[in-house]
Amino acid sequence: MSAPMLLTDGYKFSMAEAGWPLRRETFYYSHRKGGLQVLPFDVAAELKSVMPKVNPGDWEFLSKNDYELGAAVRAAVQSVDLTVNALPKFSVFHDREPVFSVTGASALVSWLEPVLLQWSFRIQVATVALFRPDELEAAVGVVTCEQQKHLVLATLDAVGVKAPPIRVDSEGYVERVRAQVAELIEILGAPTRLFEVGLRAASCPEQHLLALEGAKRAGLLRTSNVYGAQQLGLVPVGTMGHEHIQRYGSDEAAFRAMVERRYQRSSFLLDTFDTMTSGIPTAFRIIQERPGAQDSIRYDSGDKEAQYRFATSEAKRLGIRPVQILEDGFDTKQTLRFEALRREVGWKPEEQVYGYGGYLVASTSGSPLTRDRVSAVYKLSQTGHTPTMKFGNERSSGKQSVPGKPVLFRRRAGASGPFGVIGQEGEAVPEGYELLTGAETKPVPPRQDQSDLRMSHSPATQALIDGLSHWRK
Repeated sequence: MSAPMLLTDGYKFSMAEAGWPLRRETFYYSHRKGGLQVLPFDVAAELKSVMPKVNPGDWEFLSKNDYELGAAVRAAVQSVDLTVNALPKFSVFHDREPVFSVTGASALVSWLEPVLLQWSFRIQVATVALFRPDELEAAVGVVTCEQQKHLVLATLDAVGVKAPPIRVDSEGYVERVRAQVAELIEILGAPTRLFEVGLRAASCPEQHLLALEGAKRAGLLRTSNVYGAQQLGLVPVGTMGHEHIQRYGSDEAAFRAMVERRYQRSSFLLDTFDTMTSGIPTAFRIIQERPGAQDSIRYDSGDKEAQYRFATSEAKRLGIRPVQILEDGFDTKQTLRFEALRREVGWKPEEQVYGYGGYLVASTSGSPLTRDRVSAVYKLSQTGHTPTMKFGNERSSGKQSVPGKPVLFRRRAGASGPFGVIGQEGEAVPEGYELLTGAETKPVPPRQDQSDLRMSHSPATQALIDGLSHWRK
């Protein structure tokens, strides 16, 4: 089995071309919230079934849509040399603990992100079935497509739980997506002012294609899903994510790499280190150097209203008019708020666009088992031999990620201390703990005691975080 090579987000290709596609990197998967969860499959085996396959016409489609790729990217995406370090099947994990990591050629391990994030649905199905069985029928009784139904049945079979009656309601799902997109277009005044970014919010590729079908019926023109764009006659979009900036170690180097290695207009992501003190000033310096390039800025974490007011004020002072992109959990209410702000600060409609993901794809699905419910993430943690992490602008740990090659130490029965310790590959196992990452398959777990589920960092992990935090300051 395999997945179409285009089944990823467009910015994966632009970042690969502007980065080091053959450099070995490590990404790790985790849930930021949601409590105890059960891993119902063998990660290494599942990974083999979603490796990219190049189909005739793929490279030409990318080139036609401003994703012209060199030989290094093409070789990296088709490589098979991966190292997987994962919790064993049927493991129980908690918030922010590393479930698995994947190391390989940069362009390949990055490409995997949207497909691997869809695994959060199966994890949640297994968790509800084992820990909250009274909620199972409401969670999976109605699904969006046959592929989602198959995933539910296979997951329940794996954990030994009888499936409730399941009804597929594809047309209802398509109509709900269509209605939400139509409402947004009415608010924004034109379909050119929004695009769709929900591939990673779907339970499976088939669900996302249905969502795009509904969105297209309402007038949607653009999506981050390159495969969906190819299949449905849409335009693929996307330029830059946090991983690109982490690779270069600074906003300045990363932003310049994107504009100097690709001739197309660019979108600058602002919050990898700090939106106000680094992201916006750096982006604006480069935009000033490129008059007429139609570059844009994209907000992600923190107080976006304060950031927006600061950015528009600075842009006016500098005499520039960047396109402003607003994403990260946007819905109708937030759209109305930022449209009011746009009018207040005097920004033109065509200078402000919106990206919608889970609001279109997941909130319309009828199931509470969404990616946002557990905040599933797949983050770059090491590039080459250099550990890296995302900081962001959220309060407390927020969207902060873990650097290095993380592994999980689990507290032994009867021992004291945090439930889990996030360590580093090769680090000595703390007393009273076992190395859960890479261990033998566990039996299907019983209901869990949810007391004392603290998590901590090992000395090696904390040293990496402290070093990167000091460097950031």
